[in-house]
Amino acid sequence: MIYEEKTVSSREIFGGRIVRLRVDMVEMPGGNLASREIIEHPGGVGIVAVTNDDEIILVKQFRKPLEKSIYEVPAGKLENGEDHRLCGLRELSEETGYEAGSFEYLGHMYPSPGFADEVTHLYLATDLKKGEAHLDPDEYLDIEHIPVDKAVEMIMNNEINDAKTVFGIFKALKLLKRI
Repeated sequence: MIYEEKTVSSREIFGGRIVRLRVDMVEMPGGNLASREIIEHPGGVGIVAVTNDDEIILVKQFRKPLEKSIYEVPAGKLENGEDHRLCGLRELSEETGYEAGSFEYLGHMYPSPGFADEVTHLYLATDLKKGEAHLDPDEYLDIEHIPVDKAVEMIMNNEINDAKTVFGIFKALKLLKRI
């Protein structure tokens, strides 16, 4: 059986530059009312870039909510109405300087479906050509080339634990017939 919640009312609590927060009152399948705090997010794109030397290009950057730097695939936020493929190509170039000869869609994921409507699209970038990165003014990150086998080991050792990165790497490696 599929259970659904019917929205009875909705109220915006906060509207920011990146996210909006609203509280919905919902009617549960049994008739009871409950409130749901929901973050609205425009979505994003992550790129699993694999070099001809069998390395995955990762970025390491400080994430304020975690108060530490973490490994991630190059990624970025979708602009309003932006095509996710074009966003991915732009972010790969901006963050790493690489251009992809092949750019294959890996699907999408929901990073935090319990409280956010964010959708992250993922791409596999191969046949890479190096150029110059051109970061946004508020972006500071290190670019690292990690051998594919080492990246899998880092995931298994919880050194790479960003959801889009783990999801994207495993889907890319399956597509490349590496796992």
